[in-house]
Amino acid sequence: MNSLNGVMVVGLTGQTGAGKSTVSKVFASNGFSIIDADQVARKVVEKGTKCLDEIADFFGSSVISSDGTLNRKALAAIVFSDKAKLETLNTITYPYITGEILRQIRVHSMKGEKLILLDAPTLFESRADDFCEIIISVLADADIREKRIISRDGLTQDQARRRMNSQLNEDFFRSHSDYIIHNNGNIDTVNGIACEVSDKIRELYNNKQTPVQVQ
Repeated sequence: MNSLNGVMVVGLTGQTGAGKSTVSKVFASNGFSIIDADQVARKVVEKGTKCLDEIADFFGSSVISSDGTLNRKALAAIVFSDKAKLETLNTITYPYITGEILRQIRVHSMKGEKLILLDAPTLFESRADDFCEIIISVLADADIREKRIISRDGLTQDQARRRMNSQLNEDFFRSHSDYIIHNNGNIDTVNGIACEVSDKIRELYNNKQTPVQVQ
């Protein structure tokens, strides 16, 4: 069990465009408290934050909008075409993101909320998996993910593929996860599997058992 007062943190990650939000909603409806790492990532780079200052120092004024906020499109254009620069951005932001996630875990724990789902696209890269007891990865076929990303984010095909290629590969997710959920479009099937997995994890928590790796 997690050292934070009996909290069990479940990490939810996977490939971009795989549809993690569908799984997250099922866990929320099953009583899990949700920490959205994307929201955390946006919070730590808000106008006036130390993290944003560090980003501007490295990447230059072109990534800062005229109102002093982060120009996300300009930054994305830089980092998703240069893996070294993406790694630098991660090195800057991850300590801030991790610190805020841990703060939120403590807040949930103090409220008596002990089952927490951490929805984090870059769970492994940020090393947030270190404080997760169970890890779930959501995967989907590449062509399906590409279409979802283009539709969701308004990207070109080339931009979508760059974003996909910047991520860890499917084999990595498979070998580092306790549960794998495929989401190729059948919403009822995905909801059913996610519900089954959330029930199993709740049972593990209640019985304080060691999770068994399932593929």
